[in-house]
Amino acid sequence: MKRILVAAAAIAALGSNAAFASEQLAKENNCLACHAVDQKLVGPGFKEIAAKYKGDKSAEGKLVTKIQKGGSGAWGAIPMPANPQVDDNEAKSLVKWILSLK
Repeated sequence: MKRILVAAAAIAALGSNAAFASEQLAKENNCLACHAVDQKLVGPGFKEIAAKYKGDKSAEGKLVTKIQKGGSGAWGAIPMPANPQVDDNEAKSLVKWILSLK
């Protein structure tokens, strides 16, 4: 029984560390200059993005491209600038984290 509890605690810690790591990655890449997790700043909140793309099988690819190349029109008149310094793995990690938010 003790092993099960230790394993469950380790799994929970890994999940929270992944969320923290992705939020840290968002900070490191200046995403939080325009976005917040749960409210609109210059751009939509990450939870709003997750809700908009919920169930969209092509969302990950679209959002990875938008992070790296920028875009406009999806959320209004203010364009999202390109972030070419974010590599593919970082962009995928950020998108997976954003889409996991509720």
